Parts: sequence; structure tokens; C-alpha cells
Amino acid sequence: QVQLVESGGGLVQAGGSLRLSCAASGRTFSANFYAMGWFRQAPGKEREFVSAISWNGGITNYAESVKGRFTISRDNAANTVYLQMNSLKPEDTAVYYCAASRRGATMREFEYDYWGQGTQVTVSS
Repeated sequence: QVQLVESGGGLVQAGGSLRLSCAASGRTFSANFYAMGWFRQAPGKEREFVSAISWNGGITNYAESVKGRFTISRDNAANTVYLQMNSLKPEDTAVYYCAASRRGATMREFEYDYWGQGTQVTVSS
């Protein structure tokens, strides 16, 4: 099994920054086999793709709504993926989920095999 634990969420004012982390663990987890993604779910809305990164960091994908503001990165030695979020807006308020996929840096939710419990990000105006 693979466990994913997100951290770094919190309350921030509009225009501010947060850095989310996702630590992966588990007997069967190897960073070399998994692309990692971030999704988010705002109150009353469906979960949506935010960003993804390939196993070696060579490919990254972003939702249009976060391009130029968010940066995804990973440290395979630490089995950790990060999401640097700058210029935050109230519409970025959501629970942010980390996920692992063996199918590449996909934007498709159903192609992710493991999910974390989520971390709350609240952006005040």
C-alpha cells in the first residue's frame, strides 16, 4: 500500500503564498514509478485537476487557472512532492489533495491510484 500525507495548508490573505507538501510512504512505493498530482475541491464543487509532475520531474502540467502562479516540484530522495502557490486568490480556496499515478503526469482523476486525505487552503479577500 501507499500512503500520501499532505501538509502546509492554512489561512492566507489574497496575494499571499503557501507551499503544500505531500509525503509518500509505503512498502510498495517507489518514486521512480509514480507521477504525482494535485487536485482540489471547493465547497459545493467537484474535485478538479490543479497540477501534475512526471516521475523524474521532466514533465509538468497545470490547470489554466493556476498557470503562472503555482509551481509543482518533487524530491524523489525524500519521496515528497510540493506545490508552491503564489498570488493566491479567494477562488483558490479548497481542500487540496495529493495523488499518485503510474500512468504519467495525467490530468485525469481516474488515472490516479492513491490519494491523500487533503489539506485545507483558505484565501481571504
